[in-house]
Amino acid sequence: MPETLAEILDELTMPGQLFKKLDKDAVQCSACAHRCVLKPGQRGICNVRFNRDGVLRVPVGYVISAQTDPIEKKPFAHFLPGSDALSFGMVGCNFHCDFCQNWTTAQALCEPAAHLGPEYIRQITPEKMIAYGRQTGAQVVASTYNEPLITTEWAVEIFRQAKLAGMKCVYVSNGFATPEVLKYLLPHLDGFKIDLKSMQPEHYREMGGRLKPVLETIQEAVEAGLWVEVVTLLIPGFNDSREEMWETARFLTSVSPDIPWHVTAFHPDYKRRDVGSTPASTLRLAAEVGQEAGLRYVYAGNLSGRVGSLENTYCPYCQTLLIERRGFSILDYKITAAGKCPKCGTDIAGVWPDRPEEVNRGSWGLPRRVSW
Repeated sequence: MPETLAEILDELTMPGQLFKKLDKDAVQCSACAHRCVLKPGQRGICNVRFNRDGVLRVPVGYVISAQTDPIEKKPFAHFLPGSDALSFGMVGCNFHCDFCQNWTTAQALCEPAAHLGPEYIRQITPEKMIAYGRQTGAQVVASTYNEPLITTEWAVEIFRQAKLAGMKCVYVSNGFATPEVLKYLLPHLDGFKIDLKSMQPEHYREMGGRLKPVLETIQEAVEAGLWVEVVTLLIPGFNDSREEMWETARFLTSVSPDIPWHVTAFHPDYKRRDVGSTPASTLRLAAEVGQEAGLRYVYAGNLSGRVGSLENTYCPYCQTLLIERRGFSILDYKITAAGKCPKCGTDIAGVWPDRPEEVNRGSWGLPRRVSW
């Protein structure tokens, strides 16, 4: 009988769909841009996709964590504001960032300090997941907490049920994708939050990835019609120079000035505990740079109350306050059902509620654990 976390997770797998067969029972995975070539018995960089007897096995049928979060926590600012997202996560990642803030799940199979045991595994069906979501009133389902690209087949099974229930579906991802996985996701995915961690290729190599596929994913996802928001975690001495802020903002503007750019504050975690937290002044500077570069919607996150108006949404034409926020809470909401500024009629880019009067205002904006 399987006893360890790894042994149990290996049993909770199914034949994957994102791969191609090679000679001698080898396979090449296309769930992420590593495109791992795996001989029988070998595992991908993510540790959760592996070749068993010439068949790529991929995760299915479980979650490690699940709760209902405010959509603003993901963070999405222009995707059904005030709604709740049934958020679920599994194990594993295709990067190894030393500042990871979800490392206990993302690195559980290669980091002994994670102390994530088999008792955390919750076996579940897609139908049961969506039933829980509907019980909590969630309008959105989010694959998050670990890297969703490496568990895409399982996410799509859940998303199919979510669509039947009238729910929207989003990924919270590092964006290290391939055209194949984007094509596979498109019929089921509505929103894509992508981390753009740095504009320096050497930093991506340190994290175990490459910059170019992330930039390509942002562009391809926007062109494919997915709603895309981008997050940059600003880390002192790593990616917080004014020059790099400009490079990031100029790239995003070149793709679309309507991409919301969230600049968020680092706090010491995992293996990067010798670096101080990001001050609010750095977030304000990045937001200023983003706005000067031509981005219409720039937000400073996770330092609520210390970044002035940078939590709010304003009309890019007449500067009318459209959404007033405090942390994950919506205090006021004025965008029309047609997605326009009520004062000047400017289209506001995003996925908006068709009943503005029902937007949840004034809640605490706190997550709620799924009651199994």
